[in-house]
Amino acid sequence: MIVKNYPEEVKAFIAQNVKGMTLKTLIELVNAKFGMDFTESKMKSYKTNHGLKSGIGQGVPAGLPTKLYPEEVRKFINDHYIGVGHQGMADLLNKMFGTNYTKDQMKAYYARFKLDSGLKGYFQKGRNPWNKGKKGTGGWEPTQFKKGHTPTNYRPVGSERINVDGYIEIKIADPNKWRPKHQVVWEQTNGPIPKGHTIIFGDGNKQNLEPNNLILVSRKQLVRLNKHNLIQNDANLTRTAIVIADIYNKIGERKRKNKIR
Repeated sequence: MIVKNYPEEVKAFIAQNVKGMTLKTLIELVNAKFGMDFTESKMKSYKTNHGLKSGIGQGVPAGLPTKLYPEEVRKFINDHYIGVGHQGMADLLNKMFGTNYTKDQMKAYYARFKLDSGLKGYFQKGRNPWNKGKKGTGGWEPTQFKKGHTPTNYRPVGSERINVDGYIEIKIADPNKWRPKHQVVWEQTNGPIPKGHTIIFGDGNKQNLEPNNLILVSRKQLVRLNKHNLIQNDANLTRTAIVIADIYNKIGERKRKNKIR
């Protein structure tokens, strides 16, 4: 059997990132970063030949967070993909989370989860929308709610709900403005969340809104915490893990500076 001799940088990258990563995600990342042509069979053979294991059994079910796409990144994409193309989303993520996503990775993500940005539906120059010049939106005005009418599904300010990602949300204003409750609780004690930061649950439990369980972290810290699975089931241990994340970030910064030199 002929064993393909891959570049050393590719071998090193796979070895460093195989832990905690699904086969499909690893293939996507390697192919996008190095322009390789790995398939599932090729990557399986490579991992077997080099004694590499992900450590995650049969993989992560579709739609759940992965090492490449942690929960906060996945949620950001799902909340903002409409009207945002592949390169635009990569740029947004890299600016927000300090990551290095590429256009090809976003293209693959959109395709995998059937996300349609809607950009293909923009009107071409010289074409007019069907309702141009018509009052309102074209014929459905009589069905709109009259002023003072309260919809049957109306929920008052202060109501709570649990979103699809398991976070408790609280309605903060009419007609339909909601916010994650853990952010509201944290801000009641500490003030506005600083730009470039977010709130995490110290014990990993999204339902635990005790102030001591809500921890402010930077986006860079969060990326590192997720990458190395550092968030614990105890808030004090997670606070220690944040210190470790800072050390990882400093090491990464030094490596980048040394490459520039």
